[in-house]
Amino acid sequence: MTLLDKVKALCQKQGVSQRKMEQDIGISNGASSKWGNSSPSIEVLQKLSVYFKVPLHYFLTDEPNSDMLSFNARDENDIAKRLEHTLLTLNTQEGLMFSGEPLDEATRELLKVSLENSLRIGKINAKQKFTPKKYRDHNKE
Repeated sequence: MTLLDKVKALCQKQGVSQRKMEQDIGISNGASSKWGNSSPSIEVLQKLSVYFKVPLHYFLTDEPNSDMLSFNARDENDIAKRLEHTLLTLNTQEGLMFSGEPLDEATRELLKVSLENSLRIGKINAKQKFTPKKYRDHNKE
């Protein structure tokens, strides 16, 4: 499954056109139609990840994985709380510095996206690990 196929499926699932998605994440009109043969920058992939609320890993793998898209409201709330707690913890420490300089807003946003993606991947792995096999097969249908 190409990146373009994944983006089309996510747009359809969320009821938005590709053009609207392109406008919302700030890329040029028609840019996503080229993703069948080429890949966008990591920054664009991160914007897609945030926009569609899927892990960055989803766009970087060739295999479609419906489990990555199956977060319920409780999962989303848990991820949001953990992300907020982690960011608050980091903000109170002097750890958010790079080469002795405070992080700029763009770098801070990239860190936030990375943390969120890590939390989402962790949630997916936990679901796969702790969901009994008899229910895993049923969920894929």
